[in-house]
Amino acid sequence: MAAVTDVEPRLTTLEDNRKMLAAFLRTRRESLDPQRLGLPRSGRRRTPGLRREEVALLADVGVTWYTWLEQGREVNPSVSVMTAIASALQCSPVETRHLFILAGLSPSEIPASAICENLSPASRRLLDALMPNPACMQTPNFDILGYNRNFCLLMGVDLDSVPAEERNCIYQYLTNETWRSRLGDKESLMPLFVGYFRAGMTENRGNPRWEALLEQFTRVSAEFKTLWQQRYEVKGIENHLKEFIHPQIGTVQMQQANWFSTPRDGARLLVYLPVDDAGERALAGLSQY
Repeated sequence: MAAVTDVEPRLTTLEDNRKMLAAFLRTRRESLDPQRLGLPRSGRRRTPGLRREEVALLADVGVTWYTWLEQGREVNPSVSVMTAIASALQCSPVETRHLFILAGLSPSEIPASAICENLSPASRRLLDALMPNPACMQTPNFDILGYNRNFCLLMGVDLDSVPAEERNCIYQYLTNETWRSRLGDKESLMPLFVGYFRAGMTENRGNPRWEALLEQFTRVSAEFKTLWQQRYEVKGIENHLKEFIHPQIGTVQMQQANWFSTPRDGARLLVYLPVDDAGERALAGLSQY
């Protein structure tokens, strides 16, 4: 009897997850506009949104198989199939994670391309409104989601011309001489970056993007690799004074201020603020260069 009791909760959880997965898929499908997805408008639709056949077509899966998934049957979808379905249903990173968990898959298996975050129009307006203060929006792994003009001018790099996968603060520091030359106190920066990334990596082991970044950092920088292998330090993001060295406005001390969208795994708004009148004047003139 004990064995039966031990098994029942797990089976119930699996069944509940399949039901919730089915409900989510159906709700998400019905919320989409076929015309906005470029699908032809043919015949009268009995329900709003996409048909099951259209989702199956977009995801390149069988109609019967997708129907079973939406009916809550036990079909055991693979990572590649759930990624395709999440893409077909225009799922956000949070929704994709939700789908994977309900399907019995590990969120760490979500491909980096499926979890790539985009900057919202509101966040873009916020970054522009913060001018002339240099500002950017970053993910916990230091990928740069968005930035304003003075951030690029301060760092000497036109991020619009940088491939999206290379828009990462640590990667730019390790590989871009101009970016690196703009930052003072270089002796402390590399240990800080290693400590920051190690702290985040602890919770994101197995995440494709985090793993790919770690491989890149250790490949392009022998110093980063040595520190990663020989020093076990973890650091948390803090607001602190930071020194910048700019060829036109000179050396400027600025206060780094961070705001997080959520307590954990949220995007981080980073703003550099002048600490004196000289800094105010320097930032005011930065946009001239």
